Amino acid sequence: SDPGFTVAPRIPEMVKNGGLPYRCLLWRACNTLRCLMLIARYKHVWRVERSLENRSMTTTDIKAVFFDIDGTLTSFVTHKVPDSTVEAIQRLQSAGIKVLICTGRAPSQMKVVLDTMPISFDGIVAFNGQYCFDEQGYLESQALDQSDIRVILDWLDQHPDVVCDFGEKDYVYFNHTNEALQQTWSGLGKTAPIQYFEDPHVRALTHGTFQISPFIDPELEAELVGLCSNIRGVRWHPDFTDLIPADGGKPRGIQRFMKHYGITREQTMAFGDGGNDTDMLAYAGIGVAMGNATDEPKAAADYVTDDVDHDGVLHALLHFGVLHD
Repeated sequence: SDPGFTVAPRIPEMVKNGGLPYRCLLWRACNTLRCLMLIARYKHVWRVERSLENRSMTTTDIKAVFFDIDGTLTSFVTHKVPDSTVEAIQRLQSAGIKVLICTGRAPSQMKVVLDTMPISFDGIVAFNGQYCFDEQGYLESQALDQSDIRVILDWLDQHPDVVCDFGEKDYVYFNHTNEALQQTWSGLGKTAPIQYFEDPHVRALTHGTFQISPFIDPELEAELVGLCSNIRGVRWHPDFTDLIPADGGKPRGIQRFMKHYGITREQTMAFGDGGNDTDMLAYAGIGVAMGNATDEPKAAADYVTDDVDHDGVLHALLHFGVLHD
């Protein structure tokens, strides 16, 4: 065979004589390395510029901020809304930024908190995104499918010890009470809404029901959800789950107000602390988890601020330049 195609024996000769093939290979290797270094440098600069561009856009162009209630606006320690949070929300409104509630609570269950604040919120996302409204008459909602309500009622008949609440737009009632419910309500302190009791077989299928919240563990939750056709569970408290439409959730509520206001996802900011806030924090242009948040929302957020008792809301708004000192 032709020795010109035998690579190994030719290498010493190329090195010794500085042969052109060797110089070509060396030139190519060096230039390939330079090229790779330039590409890496360009990518780094591009990422930095893109990051600064996004940071500039999100911090100066926020048009709406969404707030969870329990553990975000209100403290689980003092059961109050910190003065710094009230001041921060007032400053947002003065700057022309919409402020909205985005909570798992029913409209009738949030008054006990909102009535303590000298603020008129621009909009409300209730029932984890299923009931959206404002004081100017805007309303968009999505109730649970009646077929799924029947499945849940049948399941509760088979599990008579399970406490469960049923949420209507202006009324929330429990099927019965037990020690677990009373302990949970005690933990909410002054922010705990009044309890009412009804037979869900009488009301649930004849009144619009937007959310059903059984006091069950994740294993029983998975069993129940598996029996339904369009249901998923979201949790902000370890003792119970909120059952909502599978295609619902807090991001869906944000989307409804985005369309109503004509704003983009990048122009939204959200604060939360519970498992039911995880999707919302991942969806918003800027998602902020409170320092007292659970692991899931912290992992989904763009930023973890201080806890509610240490001015977490105000600090995050200052951090992102939405408010200024």
